[in-house]
Amino acid sequence: MARTPHGYYDLALVARDLRGSGFVSPPQVHTVAARSAAASPRVPALAYCQGTPLRNEIEARDTSLLGEATDIAAAAIAQRFGPGPVNGKIQAHIFAVER
Repeated sequence: MARTPHGYYDLALVARDLRGSGFVSPPQVHTVAARSAAASPRVPALAYCQGTPLRNEIEARDTSLLGEATDIAAAAIAQRFGPGPVNGKIQAHIFAVER
C-alpha cells in the first residue's frame, strides 16, 4: 500500500512536494477523521483489492488471482475482526495552498 495514494500521508513530505511544485505559500492542512463501517469483512476486502490502486498491483502479478486475493483479504479481516460487521478508523488530509 505504500506505493498507492494510501501511502502518501506524511504531512511534511506533502508540504515539501508542494513547495517543489512551485507553490510558495505554506499549505493549510485539515485532517478529517471518521469511521468506516461495513456489513461484513468481504466489503472492505472488495473495496481495497478491487476498488483501489492495489488492484493494479495484484493484477500486475497475475490477473487471474484477483478473486483469490480478495478472498484471502476477506479471510484475514474476518480473522482479526470477526465474521460480522466491521468498523474502523479512516482519515484524510486536506491541503489548501495558493500559487
